[in-house]
Amino acid sequence: MEWREVVEHPSLKDLPFKIETNADGYIMMVAAKNRHRLFQIRIAAWFEHHGEENRAIIECNIETSDATKIADVAWGSLEFFKRNRDSDPYQESPEVVVEVISPSNREKAMKHKMSLYFERGAKEAWFCDNDGNMRFFNPQGELEKSEMFGEFPKRIDIEP
Repeated sequence: MEWREVVEHPSLKDLPFKIETNADGYIMMVAAKNRHRLFQIRIAAWFEHHGEENRAIIECNIETSDATKIADVAWGSLEFFKRNRDSDPYQESPEVVVEVISPSNREKAMKHKMSLYFERGAKEAWFCDNDGNMRFFNPQGELEKSEMFGEFPKRIDIEP
């Protein structure tokens, strides 16, 4: 299926799953846990509160060379959102993409997904593990901290 068919299909609306497609057009569904969603909202909220020239988006659809992938959180400049106003999925990646790594995710698969975002123009890709520890990458490799958001914490706390 093409991405537009997936999002417009009546039987696929309101599913409690994250949906992506693979290169063969098959639908892949992943059920996200509430802990996963707590990390998503904390990361997106941090982006929204640090500067006016940005936008955060959760569950960002990005067309890649390996079909449509969904970044858990993404940050894009206003210029990015102006260029991609009504695209769905986006044909380019926002500047920063973040994946919240679930225990079921394999690192090899996540690094492949990260490389797909870089192919589409991402400047940085971040991983947040199940304990809230952050890892930052650019196309050349792992970073000590984000080059774009150096003040971003190395650990996200979701505990009350």
